[in-house]
Amino acid sequence: MRRDSIFYYLFQQSPKLLFELVDNPPANAANYRFDSVAVKEPKFEIDGVFLPPETEAPGVVYFCEVQFQKDERLYERLFGELFLYFYRNRERFQDWQAVVIYPNRSTEQGENKPYRALLSSEQVHRVYLDELGEIEQLPLDVGLLVLTTLEEEEAPAAARYLLNRCQQELAETVASRAIMEIITTIISYRFTRLTRVEIEAMLGISFQQTRLYEELREEATEQGRQQGEVNLILRLLSKRFGEVPSQLRIEIEKLSLPQLDALTEVLLDFVSLDDLVVWLQNLEATTEK
Repeated sequence: MRRDSIFYYLFQQSPKLLFELVDNPPANAANYRFDSVAVKEPKFEIDGVFLPPETEAPGVVYFCEVQFQKDERLYERLFGELFLYFYRNRERFQDWQAVVIYPNRSTEQGENKPYRALLSSEQVHRVYLDELGEIEQLPLDVGLLVLTTLEEEEAPAAARYLLNRCQQELAETVASRAIMEIITTIISYRFTRLTRVEIEAMLGISFQQTRLYEELREEATEQGRQQGEVNLILRLLSKRFGEVPSQLRIEIEKLSLPQLDALTEVLLDFVSLDDLVVWLQNLEATTEK
């Protein structure tokens, strides 16, 4: 997932996020809808359009552009696109505003004199993510945007902080899991040489919190809790190491629920089924004491 896809996902999940970046947001910001539109001209496509509710009087349409690479024709394209779109949809809106998001000032188009009036007006908002402040002081959603700009030495600690905040503020909800997934994706984008499992370990994410666990867990919900746990573990072992020998299956099926939970926590560390054999032997030795 590229950065623009990450921003697209965040805005799609929470359109009001955009209005945390601008002064004087509309009173009905929570009712805006995010969309990505083509202007039906060659190579004319707006990153994001935030549309006011259609059930109310014509409102303000917000255009958003996320720019992480320098483009010396960005403003030519942006203003050309938005004016054309506004012209074609004039009856739907009574005004427009634009938000351009940069990682820093050095990424901004250097030659912007022809647009000085627009850029200095209250209709255009330029946001530099590195100037928003420390992640600890920002709203959670805005912190995710800033996380995309951090260097390798800073990103893991910031990601762990955001994960902790996510768990505290959102508890075990669909929104919490969605944010956890996007944080993991952002870090995966930064550390391309690491596997998904290594990323999750670096961030301190337990296996029970991962997407794979959730997908497998859902398949087991219609079954009894213990049998469901057994099936989940066997499915995961099969995915990683191939067919599980019948004797190992029998031993796993004998485990209690707490023992199954403990096995779930450690099995991602297994390199082969030999590690499972050792784990079961150690468990048996501990139980006999």
